[in-house]
Amino acid sequence: MEPAAIAVDHLTKRFGAVTAVDDLSFEVRPGAVTGFLGPNGSGKTTTLRMLLGLVRPTAGRALVGDRPYVAIPRPARTVGAALEASSFHPGRTGLGHLRTLAPQVGVDDARCHEVLELVGLVEAKGRRVQGYSMGMRQRLGLASALLGDPPVVILDEPANGLDPQGIVWLRELLRLFASEGRTILVSSHVLAEVQTTVDDVVIITGGRLVHASPLSGLEDLAERLVVVRTPTPEEVERIAAQHGWTVTHDGGSLVVRGATAQQVGAEAFRVGVELHQLVDRSVELEDVFLRLTASAEDLATRAAGTPRGRVA
Repeated sequence: MEPAAIAVDHLTKRFGAVTAVDDLSFEVRPGAVTGFLGPNGSGKTTTLRMLLGLVRPTAGRALVGDRPYVAIPRPARTVGAALEASSFHPGRTGLGHLRTLAPQVGVDDARCHEVLELVGLVEAKGRRVQGYSMGMRQRLGLASALLGDPPVVILDEPANGLDPQGIVWLRELLRLFASEGRTILVSSHVLAEVQTTVDDVVIITGGRLVHASPLSGLEDLAERLVVVRTPTPEEVERIAAQHGWTVTHDGGSLVVRGATAQQVGAEAFRVGVELHQLVDRSVELEDVFLRLTASAEDLATRAAGTPRGRVA
């Protein structure tokens, strides 16, 4: 089956007085890894559960291709999902868990062994799951999701419990899937965790969309800073004032905001200002992420007059 895009269309979910997801719309394209980002309690898991037919929306819809998940024939062959790393029978072995799922998915025993090798659990396949570490459970959850070789993969916080080597392994695996043209949606509450993996980002907070773009679009929001050392700081301040850049002092250096090193250097050269240091320094993307989510939370709180109810 060809990979299908994911479409979330004006999706809303209320639990009594609590709005978990609020008129949320975004798309996930095939051939890319999309990071679904937001603080804990921002509505990510509730959105994924609605996408997978586990929670009924109050309004709106979530589609894989042109249909909701519950209308997909043999859905495990189309969508592989891992929302929790704890939904295993503790007395079963890793292989036994997959063998239990195999008839439902419609695959043979060989596929169980294949995905165990893919996720690096071959040596642990005969051990009972109750003895697995958190990272091993994450790998088994991923193996379960991949059992039907689905063109769409949805993972909720898949890096939880993985050591640094495991995170690198997961990153390479997701990049491989994207190169095969699959549609990959990965949630996280930490941008730095997925920053080197994703192609696109969807950021929500308080159940609302605050940003959706390719990763480069988020990079464009990073504040531009230039560190300058000069024997004539007043001249650099004069140049900055002419161009609307702001300048602060940091020890013996100046920090110019709103410009690139190329721009500052060109202007200094044009008017003959001597520079001893000129370095670009961008704010980390994690800071951009925190600024976006914090700003949206503040606006929502002020609009409501009281803090909004939040769920996962």
